[in-house]
Amino acid sequence: MCLLALAWQVAADYPLTLIGNRDEFHHRPTRPAQPWQEEGMPELLAGKDLEAGGTWLGVTRSGRFAALTNIRSPGAIRGPLSRGKLVLDYLAGTDTAADYLSQLSEKSADFAGFNLLVGDRHRLWYLNSQEGQPRELLPGVYGLSNAALNTPWPKLTQLREQLTAMPQAAPEQLLHLLHDEHIYADELLPQTGVNSDLERMLSACFIIGNQDYGTRASSLLRLHANHDVELIEQRFGPLGQKEGENRWLLPAQTQRA
Repeated sequence: MCLLALAWQVAADYPLTLIGNRDEFHHRPTRPAQPWQEEGMPELLAGKDLEAGGTWLGVTRSGRFAALTNIRSPGAIRGPLSRGKLVLDYLAGTDTAADYLSQLSEKSADFAGFNLLVGDRHRLWYLNSQEGQPRELLPGVYGLSNAALNTPWPKLTQLREQLTAMPQAAPEQLLHLLHDEHIYADELLPQTGVNSDLERMLSACFIIGNQDYGTRASSLLRLHANHDVELIEQRFGPLGQKEGENRWLLPAQTQRA
């Protein structure tokens, strides 16, 4: 993912509400969010990067979840492994979030720069590969894009403030927040090492971009207080064209509703 906001342990009905956009090249092959039956992991619900085999956002029926963003750093040395493996390894494993990130922090150089959120119904942990020190997140509303946690980029600040004001809103209201195409003024933009035209294009929450690059998916992940797991994924093609939507609700005792 490239932009997300999450409300953690702040709403009685929803211990976790996470909304976010995945921005990617349109030619990169992707499988829509669904249970990973073919891989022998039917308890895992996630999209799949068909190029490298990992994912950017996923959840298990038990409420184990993870989300990833990259760190925008042109010219940085890229590690040999795909960052999507970071999410998948946690979701497919049994380590606690704290233990998983503790082990990962020692080998984060194997990956290009990343932010990783991992947790379950009780704990949420965060690792920025450049900072190198995992930390547990207390209840609150957080925002994450392609820098460190809560870095005040305009689109991140706005999305975080909107979620703070409506953490228990209906799915349609929350997904609507992700569709904001507003381009921010140059003087408000960060300087991340890309050219000004690209920086401007990337400033939008929902990136129309061009035929090659843009927002590919808008997602809502919710853990319900009654232990239901909810995931909605809206998919888009070049120039923001709608391509489909998947909605999943995994109640505690049944696999799909």
